[in-house]
Amino acid sequence: MKNKCHRLMGLITFGFLGLASLPLYGADGPYHWIKDIPVGGEGGWDYLSVDEAGRRLYVTHATKVVVIDLNKDEVVGEIGDTPGPHGFALAPRLQRGFSSNGKENKVSIVDLATLKTLSKVETGPNPDAILFEPVQEEVYAFNGRGKSVTVFEAASGKVVATIPLPGKPEFAAADPKAGRVYCNLEDKSEVAVIDIKTHQVVQCWPIAPGEEASGMAFDAEHHRLFLGCANQKMVMMDSATGKVVTTVPIGQRVDANAFDPGTQLVFNSNGDGTVTVAREESPEKLVVVQNLKTERGAKTMALDPKTHRIYLASAKFEPLPTPVPGAPRQRPKIVPGTFKILVYGMEPSPER
Repeated sequence: MKNKCHRLMGLITFGFLGLASLPLYGADGPYHWIKDIPVGGEGGWDYLSVDEAGRRLYVTHATKVVVIDLNKDEVVGEIGDTPGPHGFALAPRLQRGFSSNGKENKVSIVDLATLKTLSKVETGPNPDAILFEPVQEEVYAFNGRGKSVTVFEAASGKVVATIPLPGKPEFAAADPKAGRVYCNLEDKSEVAVIDIKTHQVVQCWPIAPGEEASGMAFDAEHHRLFLGCANQKMVMMDSATGKVVTTVPIGQRVDANAFDPGTQLVFNSNGDGTVTVAREESPEKLVVVQNLKTERGAKTMALDPKTHRIYLASAKFEPLPTPVPGAPRQRPKIVPGTFKILVYGMEPSPER
């Protein structure tokens, strides 16, 4: 009886620990479709950004940034005059947002309360990924065609540095404690390491066996970078040394990555209509726990750490015309009015 009691107490203790750290699994994995949020309009899209405290989702779309209330799951506003927006960075304490406008080589500084543009900052050619670094309170705009980073003060918009890069930048992440910013150099299959005080590239780390990484996520507690690579691998890298710790397989045409510190899950959103979900079981071990079916072309994503939901942009596409030998590959056209946000979470999934 005593042994049985000890065993029962052990199971109960393990159960509570599991509830605190693990998602609940359904038949095919922890994540399920929850709902669609209709947006409409015309044109393409790029990054999504979650303001956890402000309960908003910002979605770059065509020539504007769409604003969605995460408590109501509905569109509540938009930020205009952002030609070709790629990303939207947030500085909640300053009540500022920053849109990287690829078609005009500028970043818009936006008042988050009013959604009005306060000013614009000149950047290098085609600003794409963008982030707010909280220690120096500076914004980093990563210029795709310019192969550089424009750094400016978040409060004033004053440019403080232009950092040349040895390759084409993609996603980036900031590590305030280490005083570093990390950036994928897609065409070099490397990670550039930038010192936030000197604004200099201090190291470039190879990501082999990964190739051409686009998405990047960061686990600050365990000092791990997660890189979504074009050769269908996710690389887990030590952010202190640049050592590639391990890899796991992912879907095709990955774009974005996200890490949830509450569940230790890492997400890779792929253009083939899947999200690869992996668990960081230890700082040395990654395990794929789900290949979540989404929709074709839904390759950009954002995570809400509060609810553990993920959000992906999607739309319907027209059929491709018959290929012409020797002609450039054509992209499918988006059906006007079908743009939407897909919502996935761990709560029970309603019927479509």
